[in-house]
Amino acid sequence: MAPAPFTFGPVTLDRHLRNEAAVLGARSFYDDPFFVHLSSEPMLRARGLALYLRSHLAALGDTAVASCARDGAGTLVGMCVWQKPGTYPLPVTAQAREMAGALWALIPRPPAVAKGLRYTLAMDKARPREDHWYLCLLAADPMAWRRGIGTALMEPSLETIDEDGLPCYLETQKEANLAYYRRFGFEETARLTPSPGGPALFTMTRPVR
Repeated sequence: MAPAPFTFGPVTLDRHLRNEAAVLGARSFYDDPFFVHLSSEPMLRARGLALYLRSHLAALGDTAVASCARDGAGTLVGMCVWQKPGTYPLPVTAQAREMAGALWALIPRPPAVAKGLRYTLAMDKARPREDHWYLCLLAADPMAWRRGIGTALMEPSLETIDEDGLPCYLETQKEANLAYYRRFGFEETARLTPSPGGPALFTMTRPVR
């Protein structure tokens, strides 16, 4: 049952929703250790997060399956985005678009470009090559944390995914998130340290159900 007073449903990542999701993601991941590592200056970090997320979602295109949560006023307060099996890696044009967005987000802090690239390469190397569902984004507005939004977004999508008989995969930079994702059946598979002095990168897999 969806937690009141929110409404939930599938969505298409059109331009307007990508803009909404970018703002939501910037709020949700504002204190993420990885993004703090890339930029310690609050305003630059918020700007960079929104730019990166917008370009990332645009690059996914029709490979994405998304659902969202809105409050009573219609404001986006939660978003869950999966990449379909068999769509990784993205076409070269989509990768270039995503890379351009990442560079534009990081250019105010040139050292962050090298740090970000290390993480990107580590993520690519660790990602499974067999077909899987990839959790690209799970975000909730901090003002609505601990209201059951993440669970209400994840559980229906996982029920649908289980019908495919394929595993799921994700990365997180917050060690505290490991216990949260274990509730959905994910198991930690690796702890990577792509950047000296930077936070660990945790990979998790949810086996076939």
